[in-house]
Amino acid sequence: MIYQMADNGTMAVVLPHGVLFRGAAEGAIHEYIIKEQNYLDAVIGLPANLFYGTSIPACILVMKKCRVNDDNILFIDASQHFEKVGNHNTQTDAHVEKIIETYQQREAVDKYAYVATLDELKENDYNLNIPRYVDTFEEEEPVDIEQIVKGLKAVGEDIK
Repeated sequence: MIYQMADNGTMAVVLPHGVLFRGAAEGAIHEYIIKEQNYLDAVIGLPANLFYGTSIPACILVMKKCRVNDDNILFIDASQHFEKVGNHNTQTDAHVEKIIETYQQREAVDKYAYVATLDELKENDYNLNIPRYVDTFEEEEPVDIEQIVKGLKAVGEDIK
C-alpha cells in the first residue's frame, strides 16, 4: 500500500483492484469509509502489469477528510489507457493528465468516468467494482452468417 497525504487532508492509496469488490470484512470497511466517515472521494482503475513485480491491475482510492462533493463518489476507468513498453505497461503523461482533468472536472465521461450517488453505492452494498458504475461495453458488429458459410464452402472446394 502506497499513500501520500496532502496538506488539505487528501490521501491517495494504491491497492490491488480486488479490494474493490470483495465482501465480508473488506465490504464492511467500504461501508464504514463511505457511510460512516464519508472519506472516499474517487476510485480510479489502473491497467494491469503497470507496476514491476506484479501483473495484476491496481486502483487508486482518493480519500479526503473534508469533501466538497460529499454526496457522490467519482469512478474513473483508466484500465485501458496505457502503452505497452517491453514486458510491462505504462501510462504516458497524456494518460495521467486525462485522469487528473477528469478528477478535477468531476463529470461523467462516456466509457471512462461516472459520478455515483451515495444511494447508488448503498444499493450495490458499497461494492466499489468500477464496471458496476462505468459502462465500457462495446457493441460488436453483427456477423454475416451467409458470408461466412460461402467462405467455408469456398475453402472446402479449394481443399477438394
